[in-house]
Amino acid sequence: MDLIARLRAFCPWNEQEERDREAMLRLLESGQAAWGREDPAHWTASAWVVSPERDRALLAYHNIYNSWAWLGGHADGERDLLATALREVREESGLEEVRPVSRELYSLEILTVDGHEKQGRYVSSHLHLNVTFLLEADPAAPVRCRPGENSRVGWFGLEEAVAASTEPWVQKRIYSKLNGKLAAFPPAR
Repeated sequence: MDLIARLRAFCPWNEQEERDREAMLRLLESGQAAWGREDPAHWTASAWVVSPERDRALLAYHNIYNSWAWLGGHADGERDLLATALREVREESGLEEVRPVSRELYSLEILTVDGHEKQGRYVSSHLHLNVTFLLEADPAAPVRCRPGENSRVGWFGLEEAVAASTEPWVQKRIYSKLNGKLAAFPPAR
């Protein structure tokens, strides 16, 4: 299923997701949503990685934002955003076994990214047209950081994961929402 069909089929959880879905569809249908990071609005994929018991979430301490954050990154031309999310989790955490709880879109967000330095080069302010997938992994599996991008990776209780972020908007509008949506995905028995 292509992204337009997936976005149309997505059932928004709140007004933020409804508005962001409408904007994403407009940009995608008009050809203004880029698959590479050269354009000011481009596709990214994130993952809310939870334990099979749904009581913990995996975060990485991202050096650019100086905050604990979910895992994910740029599509960089990849049109399978679930594959992007899985790749990014493996790269950023070192996890070898991570699997989708569902292959459907879990959450949508249009995220502003302030201009910043990355690897000695300036990156202009831009928008991430972000889709999030719900993934699970074993908290006992070894994790490692990705030097240059994050400096720590660790599991947190769900409420601790929200509190670990230093970004109030992200805490309230994203991580709390992601935790709230978990009720629809009970642990496998």
